Amino acid sequence: MEIRIGIVNAPRELSFESALSAEELTEQIQAGLTSGTGILKLADDKGRVYIVPTAGIGYVEVGTEESRRIGFVG
Repeated sequence: MEIRIGIVNAPRELSFESALSAEELTEQIQAGLTSGTGILKLADDKGRVYIVPTAGIGYVEVGTEESRRIGFVG
């Protein structure tokens, strides 16, 4: 699952892949935003951990799982 996080006043977004489902990611993001700790902590499928201050989050986009196409698209 692809995750994109837009950071306020930053020209680039944070983008990475996760092995979690869309429902699990949504629950984890909502918990991080409402917990009162001030941080959102997510891990990618390679074991890296991303810690983002919730005050700086502009948006969070959770992509859909889609199989990658191989060959020519016509």
